[in-house]
Amino acid sequence: MYWYAMKSHDIRRNLATEQYLMNNKQFDEPLVLFYYEGPCIIVGRNQNTLEEINQKYVEENNITVTRRLSGGGAVYQDLGNLCFSFVVDSDSEEFGDFKSFVQPVVDALHDMGATSAEVSGRNDILVDGKKFSGNAMYSHSGKTFSHGTLMLDVDQDVIAHALNVPADKMKSKGIKSVRSRVTNLKPYLAPEYQNLTVPEFRDTLLKELFHVDNLDAIKDKEVQINDDEQAAIDEIFNQYYSNWDWVYGNSPEFTVKKRQHFTAGTIDARLLVEGGKIKNIKFYGDFFGPSDVTELADKLEGVRYDREHVGAVLNAVDTQKYFNGIDVNAILDLLVD
Repeated sequence: MYWYAMKSHDIRRNLATEQYLMNNKQFDEPLVLFYYEGPCIIVGRNQNTLEEINQKYVEENNITVTRRLSGGGAVYQDLGNLCFSFVVDSDSEEFGDFKSFVQPVVDALHDMGATSAEVSGRNDILVDGKKFSGNAMYSHSGKTFSHGTLMLDVDQDVIAHALNVPADKMKSKGIKSVRSRVTNLKPYLAPEYQNLTVPEFRDTLLKELFHVDNLDAIKDKEVQINDDEQAAIDEIFNQYYSNWDWVYGNSPEFTVKKRQHFTAGTIDARLLVEGGKIKNIKFYGDFFGPSDVTELADKLEGVRYDREHVGAVLNAVDTQKYFNGIDVNAILDLLVD
């Protein structure tokens, strides 16, 4: 087995590296990757991004949002989480057989004291019945990767806010995430492992996986990335993981209904969003205004459905012409929060 520990703490660059190594490097043995990153949300390939995230909270807290190649649900990660990925030839493992991929990690965790860790359900690893790892899989051109999370010491309060989207906020054909009771792995490790930093945890797992006492013993198995390969990874980063069209525009069509009563009247907004942009919007309610509100609706069509772009349209017009007595920021909050 070969291995590579990514240097970046940007989930988008790490996913780009994973994709490059899978598609462009030839290995005569499986490859295991480890990476960890700053606060981020990664949605599954077939999900509606806006349906999975608390957009206002994400923006206010500078949480990176991206989409991965593999399916499954949305996950939150921060620097207390370690990701792992196994890359193999597609014919060497049956697609969907997560247990065969993650069992070496589970065995290593058993050796580190987490004896109750077990593969459960379709793609989770549990400890004492609580989830600390979710896994997803992707195949392309004769290769398969299975990647997963290991919540060592993640801020669980942020998870509750960042992924908290009201069930009635929108309706779409996107694959919905299934929320599970989650926990951190740290308290379940043997005492000598409970104070490990994430890099130390990673290195300990590597030594357990390779059955060695130090990483110098497996230096010859470490993958090297040269400047030309890094440039190719940068192209993937730009084409996919930092590209708005891939992260948001790739979402399926969805509808949104927003209704709120203000002192100056009630606004009932109905939106159809396609490719992350407003395809159609109509306003109903008992509000007052000297101008026809369809003028504003026309200006909003084709606009990206996020606070920045909807706000730019609202701030460029006199919204009092359409919603007399209702503050523009209140209208923005209604439409996108």
